[in-house]
Amino acid sequence: MFHQKLYRSATSIFLTLGLTTGLAAPLLLHQTVARAQQLPGSLQRERISAGTTIPVEYPGAERIVLTPTETTALTMVVARDIRTNQGRVWIPAGAEIVGELRPASGGSQFVANEVIVSNNRRYRLDANSNVVTRTETVRRGPSAGNILKGAAVGAAAAAALAGVLGDKAIATEEVLGGAGLGALAGVFIGRGHVDVVVIHPEQDLTLTMRSDVLFR
Repeated sequence: MFHQKLYRSATSIFLTLGLTTGLAAPLLLHQTVARAQQLPGSLQRERISAGTTIPVEYPGAERIVLTPTETTALTMVVARDIRTNQGRVWIPAGAEIVGELRPASGGSQFVANEVIVSNNRRYRLDANSNVVTRTETVRRGPSAGNILKGAAVGAAAAAALAGVLGDKAIATEEVLGGAGLGALAGVFIGRGHVDVVVIHPEQDLTLTMRSDVLFR
């Protein structure tokens, strides 16, 4: 009789432990999921998603003037901090973005190649602006030089404008690309007008990320 009671007691304990373990497993899983929902950063990688916009500035010039077929290197400045999906600053305001303005769909587009942050750290950047199709025809006349005031001018545009307006019209403006204006301007001497693309950097050159950036 004693052995029979002992067997029943052991069986009861075993069944109780099995039931407790069976209940504990779903409870533990529920707690783990709940904790993951509270702390998504522990399970998800930081990222900058495609479609994120990067506002930029071009200090020292109100606008940029190019010919529609011109390509020129350009370095822009980031206007505000760009943060990851978890709030960490990825690109700080003031960082430089290196790329070029190039012809695209009847206008000009800024295509970024890399970003330079503090301590001269460089990172690849896959982003571009919308295509700017705003053009203006510049003709000889007393008001023709107004387009150049406060502008940075591409080398090809500078040469074209010098041919139409004279070398002195662009003598004090910033020329992008550093080409020799004397040789280039000779091609345009005698022309009565020139068509140029007029870009307002803060308004026109906001960048859009083309692909995700993941962080470990």
